Amino acid sequence: MYHRAMSLLQDFNKLESTDTSGVAELLSELLGHKGAGVWINAPFFCDYGTNISIGDNTFINTNCIFVDDNKITIGSNVLLAPFVQIYTATHPLKASERIVENPGEEAPYVTTTLPVTIGNSVWIGGGAIIMPGVSIGDNVTIGAGSVVTKDIPSGVLAYGNPCKVVKQLG
Repeated sequence: MYHRAMSLLQDFNKLESTDTSGVAELLSELLGHKGAGVWINAPFFCDYGTNISIGDNTFINTNCIFVDDNKITIGSNVLLAPFVQIYTATHPLKASERIVENPGEEAPYVTTTLPVTIGNSVWIGGGAIIMPGVSIGDNVTIGAGSVVTKDIPSGVLAYGNPCKVVKQLG
């Protein structure tokens, strides 16, 4: 799955932006679900693609990174600014629990995953990082540079590191 995604991403990231049918075709092949009107600016990076579901009319700007070792679900009418990162993979904090001694054919470290869900009509500002297991409600704005470590309810403005709700939106 990983190597398939890397091949598709290499092709996608080389396409001319004017090749709208080629962009749509490659994204449909890469992603688990791509709604109508989805646009992703190259370059775009992910691990597998098949774990990513994107709703209608969602725009993902340049240099976004999705570590989709688990499900990433993005609603409709979502805007992701440049350099947004969404992570589903995590590791134990203690090195003794993270590193496998004599791994053989296994990976030399322990990885666990948690899904990420982003609701409808969400705007995530540039450089924001969404951590594993986070859910963001509908009609939310996340400020640029935020590190979202906990769930964010619907209808709010949230920003900071760690990201916190600062205002209800009308």
